[in-house]
Amino acid sequence: MTTEHVIVTDADGIRTIRMSRPDKKNALTLAMYEAMTAALEGANVDGSVRCVLIAGMPGAFSAGNDLTDFLKAAESTGGLNRPALRFLSALIRCNKPMVAAVSGVAVGVGTTMLFHCDFVVAGSDAYFSTPFVSLGLIPEAASSLLAPRLMGQRRAFELLVMGHPLNATHAKEVGIANIVVAPEDVDAEGLKAAREIAALPAGAVALSRALMRGATDELLARIDQEAKIFSERLNSPEAKVAFEAFFARKR
Repeated sequence: MTTEHVIVTDADGIRTIRMSRPDKKNALTLAMYEAMTAALEGANVDGSVRCVLIAGMPGAFSAGNDLTDFLKAAESTGGLNRPALRFLSALIRCNKPMVAAVSGVAVGVGTTMLFHCDFVVAGSDAYFSTPFVSLGLIPEAASSLLAPRLMGQRRAFELLVMGHPLNATHAKEVGIANIVVAPEDVDAEGLKAAREIAALPAGAVALSRALMRGATDELLARIDQEAKIFSERLNSPEAKVAFEAFFARKR
């Protein structure tokens, strides 16, 4: 499924999912979540796809949820929107290796989705931040489970709770990024990594990856747990005050 703001292309065994909403720094709408989910689920059943490359635009991987779209969905459903939850589940269930090419801002889910990728290329201009708690919310995408495992509890607390951002060098130091390259080389290096993976024996890659990632049940259960608390927090006085202040600054 390709939309105006998500471009999906297949070439040489690689499915590229490119977020393309540059005027909003690739803030994710419900339609974008749906298109990305369809692309990931389609890759699972397409034998010609051997690797998935997730990319943004120069200067912006993703600014996270489109908050206007997000709040409208929350008001109508009383919690996290279904397209977002389906996308997070699709990340966990994706049976093909995933490479991310990150340039510029990676905010909220723009950072937390990277915990599910197998190889991450970061431009030297990349900026990773997760301002959930400052909005009265909690982390999502099973990041409350994966980030401490990857970074250690203290560094994960600093990122996810205190909201301290990471630059590309620090992201590499804590294991979020594999390599740091010049911003203009991000796409090329991401494609290079995807091609290297796609050239490996697919069966051996799939089995090795499954062993390394472990059972998906724990991650899916954590997403459900986070979603329940996240939904409750959306209606909390703290969140309402934080969102009012956020939109007041935007005016």
